[in-house]
Amino acid sequence: MDKKKVVTLVIVVLAVALGVWYFKSSTCNVASGGNNVSIATGGTTGTYFAIGGAIANAVNEGGKLNVTSETGNASVANINLVANKEIEFGFTQADIAYWAYNGELMFKDKPVRNIRAVCALYPEHIQMLVAKEANIKKFADLKGKRVGVGAPGSGVEGDVQALFKQAGLTYNDIKADFLDFAATTSRFKDNQIDAGFVVAGFPTASVMDLMTTKSNVTLLSFDDAFLAKLQEAYPFMVPSIIPAETYKGVGEVKTPAIISFLVTYEDADDDMIYNFLEGLYDHIDVVQNAHAKGKEVTLDTATQGLTIPLHPSAEKFFRDKGLIK
Repeated sequence: MDKKKVVTLVIVVLAVALGVWYFKSSTCNVASGGNNVSIATGGTTGTYFAIGGAIANAVNEGGKLNVTSETGNASVANINLVANKEIEFGFTQADIAYWAYNGELMFKDKPVRNIRAVCALYPEHIQMLVAKEANIKKFADLKGKRVGVGAPGSGVEGDVQALFKQAGLTYNDIKADFLDFAATTSRFKDNQIDAGFVVAGFPTASVMDLMTTKSNVTLLSFDDAFLAKLQEAYPFMVPSIIPAETYKGVGEVKTPAIISFLVTYEDADDDMIYNFLEGLYDHIDVVQNAHAKGKEVTLDTATQGLTIPLHPSAEKFFRDKGLIK
């Protein structure tokens, strides 16, 4: 081979090798700098999953973090993941965060004190699905019925326990079935349960699908006295309304609402939290255009309904924005 060609070949090989080394070095530097973070959401049929993906896209637009949205098992599981520092951010409900921080209900005698709030998102609604032929007109009518009460230890099940306590019922009064969102709607399709609970921002994909395929399923509207009694016991469960025709053929529904928000761990990196919030709210239109509930995610409501302390860097961000004095 010609000497000049050999020299040229060597130069090309060295250049390629140098390029590969530089790429790997740059990638490692990004990762070690803490720019790659993840959000634990919920199942693919729930609102957490849809909003989580939109939030990741919004923050990524900011260019300072590389955020990945991951499926998860929602509130309780997400709090445990965050508390154990297995993930940087997690979706949760205000009530579950409160019970975790204070060691109540499913966290009884096991308080999770190292979780911190990042920002409030939107209200979630307790959606009590009932089969019309089951003749369930009020909560007490659940006695003797087949009821999906949420996955074991889930946020849904925690809410159901609170409802049962206020109604003076226990699981012994019903035929309890511990089901997640997808399994709950599936059992309705197979006529295997009389009632079931979904706690999510409306419209919820799995509920929409059920309502379009089964004409014998509707939502229970709670009476005002029950809602008032519930709020007195649990101030974060606020009487609210699911508008008529949110789901096909279903009129206006009165039901409790609970704020959802993002949590992180107490000693999470300050710059990471600040950059996350800056990217999110600078590009909030990405979230607001992605889902009906996304329109309710705003900077103005970002500190409302939180039931645990804010992360110090989140507090600084909202103070800089004039939301905290």
